[in-house]
Amino acid sequence: EEAIKERLDKYGKINKKQFFDAIYEGAVLRVRPKMMTVSAILAGLLPIMYITGVGSEVMQRIAAPMIGGVVSSAILTLIIVPAIYSVSKRWELKRKGLIE
Repeated sequence: EEAIKERLDKYGKINKKQFFDAIYEGAVLRVRPKMMTVSAILAGLLPIMYITGVGSEVMQRIAAPMIGGVVSSAILTLIIVPAIYSVSKRWELKRKGLIE
């Protein structure tokens, strides 16, 4: 949002390349913190899936959905949300006549 506003303030109207560059700029800012969070959580949960012994079955049943949730959250945050945002924001800017 901020990168698009900066370009609109600077140029008045933006073209498709400037628009997608702004979307890319915003998405790139989220990659490192998200991947650090995912890797830390996976590093803690994956060993639970391989342990054996007393209580391991219960812990595995708790860890499995958490691993799936973390992976799906990463995919959602890094791929799906920017794609949906770009489609909706581009439609809004076209409607207002601010994109060429």
